[in-house]
Amino acid sequence: MSTLHERDAMICRACGNEERASEGYPCSDCGTFICVICSMKGVTRCRGCSARAAGGGGTSAPPTPPGPPR
Repeated sequence: MSTLHERDAMICRACGNEERASEGYPCSDCGTFICVICSMKGVTRCRGCSARAAGGGGTSAPPTPPGPPR
C-alpha cells in the first residue's frame, strides 16, 4: 500500500516563498495567498495588485506562481 503524502503549502504571491496554507492571509484586492511573514511586514497586496495600484497597468488576472522547487 502506498503512503499518502499530503502537502499543506501554497506559494506566497508577494514574496514567492512556499509556506503553510494555514499560516497566511488573502490579498486585500484579489484574495490570493499572502504568507504570514509578509503579512507581519505590513504587506496586504500581492505583487500584481501592488503593481496595478501603483499605476503599472498589467493584466486583470494575478501572476502565475513559480513552479515547484527542483
